[in-house]
Amino acid sequence: MLKIITDSATDMPEEIVERFHLHVIPTPVVIDDVDYLDGVTIHTEEFYQILDDVSRDIKTYHINPDMFEKAFRPYAEKGDSVLYMCFSTGIAATYNAANLAKQAVLEDYPDFDLTIIDSKSASLGFGLIVYKLLLLQEKGADKETLIRAAQFYVEHIHHVFTVSTLKYLIKGGRLSKVKGTAGELLDMKPVLIVDKNGSLQVLKTVRGHKKSIKALLDYMAEHITEPSRQIVGICHGEDPEALAYTRSLLLEAIQPKELVVSTVGCAIGAHTGRGIVGVVFFDAINEEFE
Repeated sequence: MLKIITDSATDMPEEIVERFHLHVIPTPVVIDDVDYLDGVTIHTEEFYQILDDVSRDIKTYHINPDMFEKAFRPYAEKGDSVLYMCFSTGIAATYNAANLAKQAVLEDYPDFDLTIIDSKSASLGFGLIVYKLLLLQEKGADKETLIRAAQFYVEHIHHVFTVSTLKYLIKGGRLSKVKGTAGELLDMKPVLIVDKNGSLQVLKTVRGHKKSIKALLDYMAEHITEPSRQIVGICHGEDPEALAYTRSLLLEAIQPKELVVSTVGCAIGAHTGRGIVGVVFFDAINEEFE
């Protein structure tokens, strides 16, 4: 049997997980020196309540080889073929850890057919890629087709996002304390993208959260192809107001074939805070994979 699996950094909506019986490997998060698993032993609503309390100590680390080995081994034992879409190597070391686990499992099951693909994406950016692969598999696509589709989608996914506060970017070292503090005082908000190498880059900064959200939609309008044929995504950090505003602007600008909404989980939310909001879409369509 061919199985598509992923990890919780996809921020995959629960309805998609349930529809396809998708195996989502949970990302670990450490709160006050206690380990939790994203989406398993802690969920977004509770997580953001904790994150709002500045006295709490919150850290994340990538899924390690032992965790991956425990996830992969049952498939090897059953003789399944597996395609694992992985969190961007430009942001975390997940890909390397997964490959170390693969080698360990192959020592016992040398015929295990496991393909690991670096999504070069984050959050719903690679959640959307996984969703597209699941839809293709539902139509009967074989593994070779799914791999080619994954490679196409990785090349053509765009994610652009912003945050309501800079303090988490400062805390995580992605923004200097001097620049971050000055930016907070001036109400400056970064508009960030995940680039083609899967790394975070600041596209520009604007003043005010609503203007930064409008900048997301401007970026989308400039880069999206045939929106009426697209599955488009919005992700947010337990921020209903930002979600409603973004959804309204998006649907005024385009009428996508489908709109997927997700909540940013622990893996990314710990480094951005509650007010993160992002838009994800593709800049090309390949008829073979529709």
